[in-house]
Amino acid sequence: MIPLTPAGPLIDPSSALVRGVAQARAALAWTADVVTIHPDPSALPGGQVLQNLMDGLDSWALALALVGLVIGAAAWALGSHGQNYQQTFVGRRAVLISGLAALLIGAGPGIVNFFFNAGSTVH
Repeated sequence: MIPLTPAGPLIDPSSALVRGVAQARAALAWTADVVTIHPDPSALPGGQVLQNLMDGLDSWALALALVGLVIGAAAWALGSHGQNYQQTFVGRRAVLISGLAALLIGAGPGIVNFFFNAGSTVH
């Protein structure tokens, strides 16, 4: 018989549920010590091709951010001189978004590495 407490019935420590949870916890503790990851682009064929692809996409993205910045700055200046507030707003928004895009493109590898390193410290 399972004794009752004011909060409800107590779990019988010899029950199958408690034994199953203990076994699952032991299995997870064992696998957590065994599974590791060490990223290495040269470990698979085509690793250098993937690196070249990422570098090329990075340069194209930066070039497009620069084009957006120049066009946005021109629209901002023309709208400001022509007293066109809508064009001024659109130009200013294009400049800010292009600058933010360049910031994220440059910080992208650092952000990914930060979260990878933060995640690899979880035990």
